[in-house]
Amino acid sequence: MTKLLVVFDVDSTLIEDEVIELLADVAGKRAEVAAITDRAMAGELDFAASLIERVKALAGLPESVFQEVGKRIRITPGAKDLIDAVHNRGGRVGAVSGGFSQVLNPLAEFLNLDFARANDLEVIDGKLTGRVLGKIIDRTAKRDALIEWAQRADFKIEQTVAIGDGANDLEMMEAAALSVAFNAKPIVKEKASLVLESGNLADLISILGL
Repeated sequence: MTKLLVVFDVDSTLIEDEVIELLADVAGKRAEVAAITDRAMAGELDFAASLIERVKALAGLPESVFQEVGKRIRITPGAKDLIDAVHNRGGRVGAVSGGFSQVLNPLAEFLNLDFARANDLEVIDGKLTGRVLGKIIDRTAKRDALIEWAQRADFKIEQTVAIGDGANDLEMMEAAALSVAFNAKPIVKEKASLVLESGNLADLISILGL
């Protein structure tokens, strides 16, 4: 029986959107934030520095923006089917994001994920301050999450799969036994064990032997 820990990147992998861009849209700053996102995902900018810069643009937004954006998120086709298939074989599923826990946590609950980790946006008096709390979830933190979750679930590293699309996912993908580049940037396709371009995560069910 194939029993796996499958760890997803979130933005443009588990979901079709970039959450920070949806938030920036509400702030009227989508274009400027999207330009920074593109450069970070292509590996041209340090992710942590780019995140701090993008989050500044969100200062002053009401906390209700998380619910508003949550309603606009489009889950990637086949994601639920793949998650269910992993669970049916006794596996575990996690999602680790350079995005935000205030958006990921409700999504994780909806998709029945076993593990979820993202950045925490600071909120004071019902408004976003434009700051991130604590350690930023960068490429190293993503790798560390995969390794930690495998240990917690008592899975060997040989049972791990990482699915991502951007430069920020490369360390996590390198740590996993199998790495899947999903609708990914060229740098990620070059380094992945497997490239999936179909746009449907359910196509991985047979490939993973589920």
